[in-house]
Amino acid sequence: MATPAYKRILLKLSGEALEGNTGRGGIDFPTLGIFCDELVEASKMGVEIGVVVGGGNIFRGARGVETGLDQPSGDYMGMLATVINALAIQASMEKRGVATRVLTAIEMRPVAEPYIRRRAVRHLEKGRVVIFGAGTGNPFFTTDTAAALRANEIGAEVVMKATKVDGVYDSDPKKNPNAKRYDTLDYTTVLTDKLGVMDATAISLCRENKLPILVFDLTTPGNLIKVLNGAPIGTLVKGD
Repeated sequence: MATPAYKRILLKLSGEALEGNTGRGGIDFPTLGIFCDELVEASKMGVEIGVVVGGGNIFRGARGVETGLDQPSGDYMGMLATVINALAIQASMEKRGVATRVLTAIEMRPVAEPYIRRRAVRHLEKGRVVIFGAGTGNPFFTTDTAAALRANEIGAEVVMKATKVDGVYDSDPKKNPNAKRYDTLDYTTVLTDKLGVMDATAISLCRENKLPILVFDLTTPGNLIKVLNGAPIGTLVKGD
């Protein structure tokens, strides 16, 4: 078996991705199963996998603010939504025979381990898929920032931002048929042109630590494995 392009990765998965094409919110378990099948195959390749999942399919903090909640309350509710998604991923992965651990930034010991960096690294070294729930544990920070933070803490070689499009474009490809897709970008261009790869805090954290970000389409079966085999898929954001 060929050596994977990356030994340790952090996959950022949006909550909305888990609802599939239903448009109803919540978790579509057939869709979740497709994602987990790819993670299982990646794990069998010897890749150490961390996952940060959002909670927008259940509750988004910004939505709560729009309805009158104060932002800390809305953000904490969103963090709890990410834990529901993390437990769903864990159950689906373990049903497929892959050991996982859910580590949360907010302690809830009956359902998950509290996040401790050394413990997370040890789980990865033992071949367990580690799912990070509850974002950073603090309001005013997104799960994008949580993904960048955890990736740097565990020594991941890349942040893989899973989306429903095949990379980063200079304009919305759904609205502009002539939109240009980038193969590579630098961090500063992403920030100055507001390309929406991840939020500014996450991009800045990756830039400071020279951690590349790969934006790719996870809804196309096999894409994750192709990336790990070195195929030029998606858009790679790296050094300026």
